[in-house]
Amino acid sequence: MRYQITGKQIDIGDALQTHVKTELGSVVDKYAERPTDANVIFSKSGHEYVCEATIHLSTGLTAQAKAHSHDIYPAFEDCCDKMEKQLRRYKRRLKDHHRNRSQPVEQFGASSYILASSDSAEESETDTLQPMIIAEMETKIPSLSVGEAVMQMELAGAPVLVFKNEGKSGLNVVYRRDDGNIGWIDPQNAT
Repeated sequence: MRYQITGKQIDIGDALQTHVKTELGSVVDKYAERPTDANVIFSKSGHEYVCEATIHLSTGLTAQAKAHSHDIYPAFEDCCDKMEKQLRRYKRRLKDHHRNRSQPVEQFGASSYILASSDSAEESETDTLQPMIIAEMETKIPSLSVGEAVMQMELAGAPVLVFKNEGKSGLNVVYRRDDGNIGWIDPQNAT
């Protein structure tokens, strides 16, 4: 597994990097088969250290965790515990996912835009109904089953996931509802 351990405006020593590789490696080896890479970013927010970890699995699924503490090592330990809990919760499904899927998850390119909020838009532009684009970037849309999409959304801690439904030809959306349940938008079944 490849590790990328960085610090945003803080120094990351060799001892911390070795600790991260050892601890995170043991968690990933225990619960996930064939991880490809891990990105761990340490930063400081006010008086607290923040640790963000992202692990990419060979199937295309991604697990993310974030934690903060007054010291850098406890921040990492909390983040590692959250990652372990996520992977433990989905261990059976991750392993089943490996057996059923012979190829990695196919990803399609798409454009992603960041639009200016109505507060930041200038008065002269409010006459038109077109929003102002502040940033444009490339994003990937995975080709998944509905169950895999829900699992990916949960692993990533995201409120919504757009995916290409493997069983159909169109794009679908799964999202977390206010009542705690998961919603699924399937335009093909619209009447």
